[in-house]
Amino acid sequence: MNTIRPDPDALLRALNRQDGVRGRLKLFLGAAPGVGKTYEMLMQAARRRDAGEDVVIGVIETHGRAETEQRATGFEIIPRRAIDHRGQTLHEMDLDAIIARRPALVLIDELAHTNAPGCRHDKRWQDVEEVLNAGIDVYSTLNVQHLESLNDVVASFARLRVRETLPDRVLDHAEIEVVDIPPGELIERLKAGKVYVPQEASRALAHFFSHSNLTALRELALRRAAQAVDVQMLDYLRAHALEGTWAAGERLLVAVGADAGAHEVVRAGKRLADSLCAPWTVVHIETGHSSPASSLREDLSAALHLASQLGAQVATIPAGGLAEGLAHMAADLRATILVLGQGRRRSLFRRDALPAQLAALGLGAAMHIVPCAAAPRRPVAARDGEFDLAAWLLPPGLLISGALTACVTFAGVMFAALGSVTNIALLYLLPVMLAATRYGLWTGIVTGLLSSLAYNFFFIPPIHTFTIADPQNLITVVVLLAVALVVSHMAGRLRDTAMLSRASAVRSSALAGFARQLTGIGAAGELGRVLCEEGAGLLGCYTVLLMPEDGALAQIAASPKEITLQALDRVVAQWSFDNRKPAGRGSDTLSAAEWLFLPVEAGGKALAVLGVAHPDAAQPVRADLLPMLTSFLDQAGLALDRIRLEAERGHLRRLEERDALRAALLSSVSHDLRTPLTAVIGLLGDLMPADPEQERVLNLARAEAERLQRFVANLLDMVRIETGAVELHPEPVDLAEAVGSAAHDLRRLLGHRKLAVDIAADLPLVRLDPRLLHHCLINLIENAAHYSPADTPIRIEARADTDGLDLAVIDEGPGLPPGSETRVFETFTRLEGSDRKGGTGLGLAIVKGFAEAMGLQVSAANRADGKGACFTLRMPGGLLWKENDRS
Repeated sequence: MNTIRPDPDALLRALNRQDGVRGRLKLFLGAAPGVGKTYEMLMQAARRRDAGEDVVIGVIETHGRAETEQRATGFEIIPRRAIDHRGQTLHEMDLDAIIARRPALVLIDELAHTNAPGCRHDKRWQDVEEVLNAGIDVYSTLNVQHLESLNDVVASFARLRVRETLPDRVLDHAEIEVVDIPPGELIERLKAGKVYVPQEASRALAHFFSHSNLTALRELALRRAAQAVDVQMLDYLRAHALEGTWAAGERLLVAVGADAGAHEVVRAGKRLADSLCAPWTVVHIETGHSSPASSLREDLSAALHLASQLGAQVATIPAGGLAEGLAHMAADLRATILVLGQGRRRSLFRRDALPAQLAALGLGAAMHIVPCAAAPRRPVAARDGEFDLAAWLLPPGLLISGALTACVTFAGVMFAALGSVTNIALLYLLPVMLAATRYGLWTGIVTGLLSSLAYNFFFIPPIHTFTIADPQNLITVVVLLAVALVVSHMAGRLRDTAMLSRASAVRSSALAGFARQLTGIGAAGELGRVLCEEGAGLLGCYTVLLMPEDGALAQIAASPKEITLQALDRVVAQWSFDNRKPAGRGSDTLSAAEWLFLPVEAGGKALAVLGVAHPDAAQPVRADLLPMLTSFLDQAGLALDRIRLEAERGHLRRLEERDALRAALLSSVSHDLRTPLTAVIGLLGDLMPADPEQERVLNLARAEAERLQRFVANLLDMVRIETGAVELHPEPVDLAEAVGSAAHDLRRLLGHRKLAVDIAADLPLVRLDPRLLHHCLINLIENAAHYSPADTPIRIEARADTDGLDLAVIDEGPGLPPGSETRVFETFTRLEGSDRKGGTGLGLAIVKGFAEAMGLQVSAANRADGKGACFTLRMPGGLLWKENDRS
């Protein structure tokens, strides 16, 4: 039965690649300049471009090679950015322009290039990381000598140290294509001037481009490509929970402990990994034994730091036992070789105990034992720099255990005076169990030996000597010693397990306590204060929280409160927030800053950024505690998202209440006005004027009554739109007739105003609701009549194109203020300083609502040919009526 579960990180990376969240990196890897990396990259990019994909060149270095320059023609090239540096103008790749352009694929040559001072990143590979995070695919090139892990190897035989390097992890998730030609062919290309100009070619042949150097570089390129493929295979195995070592290539696991020989083991693991060209991981297993002295803890930290500097992956994991922890780690990494350190000092147990335990656990890896020199024992320091002789001679707790053994001996002597000494030996198990449980295994063993000697000296004849006359008493002493050792071992293991459980409980309790505090927080400022205080207490450093406010990051909380950030720190924090990646000291980006900034995320976006800094600016924050801080940030992100959602829900609730009140008011007012208005209009229509003056007054009253009726109708229409009660009854509509009907109903409003209608007779009919279209036209024409001079005409035009038909109402008023083209259609919107001021602000909102209900698009803009505004109803081609259509 398969008990391995899919690795969450591997699954997440697989999902990101499938969903297009992160772009794909394809790397053309070569052994040396001139093998054709850039040319091959351009050829494959041309195939994708010819297939219809959007491909651009971010930066290409042709080095004057005619073949490469010819191949680069036909591509869109993003212009480089000019940078002024010490009076010189340098040109670098424009990272922001590439991200703003957002092509499907961008070509970025020479991945290991060092950027000019003033760029956002020091290295071009960091620029590529940001491009990939934007979801853009990247093609790039690299020579194998630019890899950081191979820098020393190349320098050893090429007698040339490469200054521009990049970390090997960039290759781990890239698709690698090795561009390779035989060394002899490359030398011929160099002699022919296809790589460098003749002067440079002669110098290169005499130094770097020797046959031996090219052969060695070629082998390194092939091996490093195989390692990258191996990493991708392991990622697939973890994502799909497949068992087995899959030893297609060697993988090293180096185990180190808290001792002075850890450095030797790390260096031996590095040499072995280099000789095998294999990836390697250095691990320390925390088994819960007594904490090492501070000096040994410093040795362990230094060894782990050394491993990290040498290119190893470093991990510290807790486990119940050393063998169990190593076996689990080896299975997880699919390690093929396990490197162990072995001191020359013979221990109490067998020297091969750990290898035997690993073999018994079914370890499927070879074991490589590194002999380590016996380091001198270091005295325990009572205080900084002060030597404590008593602590060195007597382990902690041994005095108390010895005193308890003496008390048991005294009690035994008192019992012996009463004439019974049968079960006194059992009393000595009490100090043994106490010593092993409270002070560790070795203290328990020493206490067991003391107890055996005390029992022999005081209770076995001849007493007050260590001589044992009766063999039965010898068996008693041996059994007592054996029981003491077994009990000490079991109690020590129990103590170790309890210490691990207690440490885990402390971490869980800290997380649970933090989560409990977050549940009662309803404001971002209070949450920031709690997060800063908890983070400062956990790391022993300064903390500050920044959140977006008015388009920039504002400091919300800090510990201590008087901390203020400098301009550079704010720039680093902004970059971390925008890119959702750590930045600052200890990271790969802007590492010269004194602060390390970590994004606080939730829902796939950054909500805030937390900055941490050591009180001593020269020291970085403790890296081993950053995972715990990351857990705090995850919970804080969820709490911030909850606070944001609660604020949005409250805002929406208030809007809903306001809209409900407005709808109820509109409905009540419109219904209450409709009945008396109908009666008034009817009475005005029955009145007969006696003279011209009365006729003028009567016509004015009728016009105002009809205007009021349209206003009431608008109120009712608005209520119908907002409540979703608009019913559609589409049928073929002649736009010329629809415009004429709307103009007829507005005849009193328009008066002698000229209405210029330009609708071709051969325009097709449109499948619309005639009643809703009538309301739209009335409101658009009335809007144009109210907000343009009375002596100017109103034009209504209809134009058909291949995609549909446009119906426009054009006036000659002052026009729309810039930026108000969309806002003019909002409910109760009246734009001051334009021809849209005054009125109720409902007409255009009703137009938009009815138009969208019929499947139309409405837009507003200022006229391009003169003064005035133009409102357009866009009717897509699917609504145009054809002769063979059937309703």
